[in-house]
Amino acid sequence: MDAHDGCLLFFNGRYYLYGTAYGNSDGYGATNRYQVYSSPDLEHWKRENELLKNPPVGVYYRPYVVFNRNTRKYVLWYNWYPKLWNGEIGVAVSDTPVGPFTIVSTNKLQSRPGSRAGDGSLFVDNDGQGYFIFSVMDEGYAIRILPLTPDYLGLTGEASGILVKETEAPLLFRRDNLYYILCGTLCNSCPEGSVVVVLTSKSIFGPYVAHPKINRSPENGAPVIPAQETWVATIPTPEGMAFLWMGDRWGSSPDGIKGHDFQYWTVLSFGTNGDILPIK
Repeated sequence: MDAHDGCLLFFNGRYYLYGTAYGNSDGYGATNRYQVYSSPDLEHWKRENELLKNPPVGVYYRPYVVFNRNTRKYVLWYNWYPKLWNGEIGVAVSDTPVGPFTIVSTNKLQSRPGSRAGDGSLFVDNDGQGYFIFSVMDEGYAIRILPLTPDYLGLTGEASGILVKETEAPLLFRRDNLYYILCGTLCNSCPEGSVVVVLTSKSIFGPYVAHPKINRSPENGAPVIPAQETWVATIPTPEGMAFLWMGDRWGSSPDGIKGHDFQYWTVLSFGTNGDILPIK
């Protein structure tokens, strides 16, 4: 499946894998497209629609989708570059999880001067409040969290402080009463990019506490899995909610084609104090 640097979600009894389709390209041109696959069981998959309807010319990465329980709409936020690396954030909406999604805005951060956007992803809290977490290139790739408007199509104007710097590929999830931020150091396709920085807090805006990195061998410091995280999916199981860590293994395909690169998925384990245990 050619669906990278995106997310896996569970809607109405079916799984949906959203990602960037790179095809035979190197991933840095205007041929990237957003793709979604669906499955009843995480084993048998169906290729669905291309997500975006009439996207402007640019380089596209990191599609993230959430469902708004009030508007009954599916909302897509994504990172794109009209010109590398002038990062912008787009927003689109659909009546179904497979789209096509109609673009609402191609530059959602235009009201934040100096906020040239890098990677970002979405999170919806237990109370239905939505958030966008992203890296700000012009602030040393600083990670910030922005609350969304009730329809998830805009920003409230609030913002967290800088939570960590020199990182990318941030994601945010909640387990019990702890918020977790996972992000990686800069360099997605080299060993340093496989570092998984872990921060936790009892408040979504922090302060956050740093924890040991979970994807490093204690013997030599090498990556356990040479992958850059893209998502932690929450999967319902008979034993409770499972937290599935997903990472892109860039450069892993035998034929060297980016669209054929693999992902690695593994269920996270947690200690009694909420710490994420090292990936094995």
